[in-house]
Amino acid sequence: MVRLNEDAEIVKQIREGLKQTGGYCPCRLERTPENKCMCKEFREQIADPDFEGYCHCLLYYKDNQ
Repeated sequence: MVRLNEDAEIVKQIREGLKQTGGYCPCRLERTPENKCMCKEFREQIADPDFEGYCHCLLYYKDNQ
């Protein structure tokens, strides 16, 4: 299951960054399709049934429960 970070302040900051970048991960320097939120890196990570953890910018968390 993928969920938002439980820290509301982090979620607020990242969402504000997403607004400023037009939906691109604010933690990435390049504005490429791969870095559009939800980024390619995290989509690939969550496709792995054994992966558990945060996306690069800490907005989302995937747990295996």
